[in-house]
Amino acid sequence: MTVAEQLKTDITAAMKAGERERVGALRLVLSELQKSAKDGDGDEVAVLRRERKRRLDAAQQFKDGGREELARQEQGEAELIAAYLPAELSDEELAGIVSDAVAETGASSPKDMGQVMKAAMARVGGRADGKRVSARVREALAS
Repeated sequence: MTVAEQLKTDITAAMKAGERERVGALRLVLSELQKSAKDGDGDEVAVLRRERKRRLDAAQQFKDGGREELARQEQGEAELIAAYLPAELSDEELAGIVSDAVAETGASSPKDMGQVMKAAMARVGGRADGKRVSARVREALAS
């Protein structure tokens, strides 16, 4: 079952349960997935990650602006979207991938970060945030 199909099922269930906020959030995500499929992209995980990141950024901006209620709403939507994403890599798994990428590229200094990031992100396959991977690569190249 694709993520879009799962979302449709969950929207129906949320409508029957009377969960208006959940229905609205799920519809927005489904709309983005359908738009992506129409454009020919079709990478559901990338769309989900992008939408989750948008919600987290908005939540942070609302917090900074003193709008706690709106920040909680955005945070809740981000958590809702995260439930449809594949499981995140553990720190140990990520460290292994980064060390393999460093060995593969023969990187020895922070100047080689771009090559290592390219190799590492290909192996990560969307199961870890780019910031997290970047921090690990920077740490590996510094030592």
